[in-house]
Amino acid sequence: MSIERVRGYFKEKGIADRIQEFDTSSATVALAAEALHCEESRIAKTLSFHRGDTVVLVVTAGDMKIDNPKYKAQFGMKAKMLSAEEAETLIGHAVGGVCPFAVNEGVEVYLDVSLKRFETVFPACGSANSAIELTPEELETYSGCKSWVDVCKQKG
Repeated sequence: MSIERVRGYFKEKGIADRIQEFDTSSATVALAAEALHCEESRIAKTLSFHRGDTVVLVVTAGDMKIDNPKYKAQFGMKAKMLSAEEAETLIGHAVGGVCPFAVNEGVEVYLDVSLKRFETVFPACGSANSAIELTPEELETYSGCKSWVDVCKQKG
């Protein structure tokens, strides 16, 4: 199970006790915000894309969406999301629990600058009913991200 993989990873880092699990689904930004009693913007959602033979994860604030021209300028190609079927195989986590922790080898993680406006954010932990509260600095450390990027824009 994917959450067990993340739990093992965080146990090595000494923070497994910070994982929160819910009796209800937290698989969407709205459901996660409800479960965590916080605003949707503080949910750190992980979006997954094809980039040639590589998988790219972009973690962004819950109130943001991919800005296609910015994405293309950053990654050199149009944003093409993974299908739900591809996610678990290629990333190691199923849709609803996709997170930047304990991912398959070769998956590249990037953090969108939209997360830096918060003291803490809540990414998933590999299941559709889990999260962990991290500062943007902790998210950078534990995700093993390649870099911070600016590839999103406000929804709406």
